[in-house]
Amino acid sequence: MLNEFNQIPAGLLDLRADQLQAVLDRPTLIHLPGRRPEPLFVSVLLHGNETTGWDAIRQLLRQYAPGGGPLPLPRALSLFIGNVVAAARKVRRLEGQPDYNRVWPGCEEDSFAGDTPEHALMRRLVAIMAGRRVFASIDIHNNTGLNPHYACVNRLDNRHLQLAALFGRTLVYFTRPCGVQSIAMARLCPAVTLECGKTGQSLGAEHAMNYLNAALHLSELPNHPVAPQDIDLFHTVAIVKVPPEVHFSFDAPGADLDFPGDLERFNFRELPEGTLLACAKGGSIPLSVRDERDRDVTAHYLQAAHGEILTRRPLMPSMLTTDPNAVRQDCLCYFMERYQSHLPRELG
Repeated sequence: MLNEFNQIPAGLLDLRADQLQAVLDRPTLIHLPGRRPEPLFVSVLLHGNETTGWDAIRQLLRQYAPGGGPLPLPRALSLFIGNVVAAARKVRRLEGQPDYNRVWPGCEEDSFAGDTPEHALMRRLVAIMAGRRVFASIDIHNNTGLNPHYACVNRLDNRHLQLAALFGRTLVYFTRPCGVQSIAMARLCPAVTLECGKTGQSLGAEHAMNYLNAALHLSELPNHPVAPQDIDLFHTVAIVKVPPEVHFSFDAPGADLDFPGDLERFNFRELPEGTLLACAKGGSIPLSVRDERDRDVTAHYLQAAHGEILTRRPLMPSMLTTDPNAVRQDCLCYFMERYQSHLPRELG
């Protein structure tokens, strides 16, 4: 299931994400030499319709010798190009296909120790990069909803936080969902996930490209604490999903669950208790809210009153979307809390 190359195939950087399948036909790992031998590992297109990572890497590599530019790479680079089949169809993943960012190793839950070809592929990738003494890992994504650009970490470790803070001041710490690239790679090296806004925005590609360029020029990652005043750290405490049997809509009353059409405006806003999130038929809450231990915490965060779903306590959502496909294939959103007091103070 894997192409593995030691150079960029001719003409590859001229192709859009939806054109890659014709040349690569499957997930591809490309190793490129640089002045420092320990490689930066970069993954793009784990979700086929999140193209900013590919756009950023195309811009970046054209500056350097492997992409036809005048300069050698300052550090070796291993580039993983993921779900090219889904990218050709401009979708997150195909129906019946596993999510490429839910099948990586390193999750203690039995359900993620899968035996699909995709699980085997990601285990192989981690083994390959372990053998190459990977320097750091960067996984690039887009949001479907209106969100700021932010970086995610899975360990509150100084080097991981330093790598994330290089992207911007907004950082998110999470341990669920499981089976994601950054959790797997965090066992080998500092690892981050970049969330670069909506697909197709040039600002997102430029931000990611500049970040990758800065990461390639690092000789090491500092192990001293990040100054608390330099970042805003949030912790993902719960994931919110619409159960498969629930019919939902956006500004179309009559469904089991009707969300406001401008729901995305709540992203990264601290919502007070009693904020209206949706209208629902009956007196129940037709949403599933699960915490990091996969416990049902719906009643802890939400309440139903007179056909309305309201927040029961102050909270901050992220990744709220009005894209029905994204809601079905992934989730409605995440709930977060401020986590500044948990920043490490001592050298780790």
